[in-house]
Amino acid sequence: MKNKQLTIRLILMNFLQYAAWGAYLTSLGRYLGNIGLGPQIKWFFAMQGIVSIFMPTLMGIIADRYLQAQKTLSLCHALAGVFMIAAGLYCMNAGEVSFAPLFVLYSFSVAFYMPTIAISNSVAYNALGGAGMDPVKDFPPIRVFGTVGFICSMLLTNFLHIGGVALQDSYTQLFSSGILSVILCGYALTMPACPVNRGESKSLAEAFGLKAFSLFKDSQFAIFFIFSMLLGASLQITNGYANMFLGSFGADPALANTFAVKNSNALISISQLSETLCILLIPFCMKKFGIKKVMLIAMFAWVFRFGFFGAGSPDFPGVILFVLSCIVYGVAFDFFNISGSLYVNENTSEDIRSSAQGVFMMMTNGLGATIGTLAAGKVVEMCDVFNTPANWSNAWYIFAAYAFIVGVLFAILFKDPTKKRA
Repeated sequence: MKNKQLTIRLILMNFLQYAAWGAYLTSLGRYLGNIGLGPQIKWFFAMQGIVSIFMPTLMGIIADRYLQAQKTLSLCHALAGVFMIAAGLYCMNAGEVSFAPLFVLYSFSVAFYMPTIAISNSVAYNALGGAGMDPVKDFPPIRVFGTVGFICSMLLTNFLHIGGVALQDSYTQLFSSGILSVILCGYALTMPACPVNRGESKSLAEAFGLKAFSLFKDSQFAIFFIFSMLLGASLQITNGYANMFLGSFGADPALANTFAVKNSNALISISQLSETLCILLIPFCMKKFGIKKVMLIAMFAWVFRFGFFGAGSPDFPGVILFVLSCIVYGVAFDFFNISGSLYVNENTSEDIRSSAQGVFMMMTNGLGATIGTLAAGKVVEMCDVFNTPANWSNAWYIFAAYAFIVGVLFAILFKDPTKKRA
């Protein structure tokens, strides 16, 4: 009974953790476009990558050595929530929203939110281990409810209207995210206490996980990490621009009332539903195809993710391509992230395994996402989509071509580790 109660408590923690993110992640670009900040979308999403390069490490050290992880989680969500609510208050009272004040408040919020993804995992692992449960077996079903929270939050942002305006078109999505973070700030303090290793002495290199960078001396690991960065460039493109892209069809009276335009966040939520289901396919695919082929499947899935957006339209039958793009997202996202994590786990020694996972995340969600988001912003500007929405297709096809080239080069340069060991 105690284990069941703990599982329910951890499910709620994960639900809130990702609901706070889902409240704005896929709809912020649409709001920014509505207030004339479309060209600055790239900076808002690049900032998530920038802070992911160093903030998870810094807050992780604090959680390990100075402040219990559940209290660090609470503190981070308190600051993330307060800054996000402040961003909403600024937009509500500003009249004409300026880039700099909104960006500063938003940046402080995501700087404290991004570390909570890893810290919430640590809190869950500690709680499960302390209860005599197996984190490897028992955590994945709990983590799935994080994605459920993300989806529920997206749907709320899509369908809830305040003052006749949907949250996805308004600054109210920032309030929604901030309030959820503040709720989790309090809830995190009810989690089982995590240990603090104040007496453990570590070198600076060990504390920051720098020993794992020695893996770059191995040519195949170097290739893997470089391609992790290159593929990571795709991660935030649709988060930043898909909702705005779908909303742009509203300028055409014949398409303005289609489901894909009016409920774009709900349509995009199919991506997260697919992500949840695709996790279940990974064990079978890993056993059947091996790690290289699974990663290649993910890379070419990104080609279809972008290509379907370029070829689709909100009316029937073109909307089917939008739905297919969302379905294939689960393969594109999960197959690379999870299989890549498994590759790191299986091919590194125990003393640097956690640090190596940090390097993988830094290359994908840090450097890759930052460079990719800024580059995508340049492509969008080059295609002049803000003045000529019909040019969106060109942008999506450029992104698809990029993913295709990355996939081909990876197939040529990366050696299958199974064959290498044989």
